Amino acid sequence: MRLSELKENEFNHFYATYLNMVKDEELLEALVKSSDWFVDYITALKKEKLSYAYGPNKWSIAEVLLHIIDTERIFQYRAFRFSRNDQTALPGFDHEAYVRESESEKRTKGDIIAEFLTVRAATLGIFRALPNEKLKRIGTASDMPWSVAALGFVISGHLKHHAKILEERYS
Repeated sequence: MRLSELKENEFNHFYATYLNMVKDEELLEALVKSSDWFVDYITALKKEKLSYAYGPNKWSIAEVLLHIIDTERIFQYRAFRFSRNDQTALPGFDHEAYVRESESEKRTKGDIIAEFLTVRAATLGIFRALPNEKLKRIGTASDMPWSVAALGFVISGHLKHHAKILEERYS
């Protein structure tokens, strides 16, 4: 499924920022490309930069990277539930609280890469197994409608959104 095939009722327009970060490409292609960026970025990063934040009360690089992983894990879970036709409304999450609890100062580049690759492998496993009719299934999370496909594209776009911030403000 391509990004251009999403319908207006499949996502909340608040998330258009993330969707606009994704080219009109196949969902799996978008997920693989954003994965490559993540690993390349961390690999090239000097280890002392993980704790760098560009201003007071701003997240460190490690916190941003762990936020990307946390968000993917949650959106992946939502996509899995909705793909199985689970109509239970799912709650939102407080990303600030998750970042505070991430213990980012204890993490290494290798830890972060390994966790990301594990989560992304699970994401790809879920989406690879889904036919188009299941990608179009809609559920509710954070009091908003979501299609399974929209969640996948937002996973990729959310990563790209934060990649842009890291490249612009943390370099």
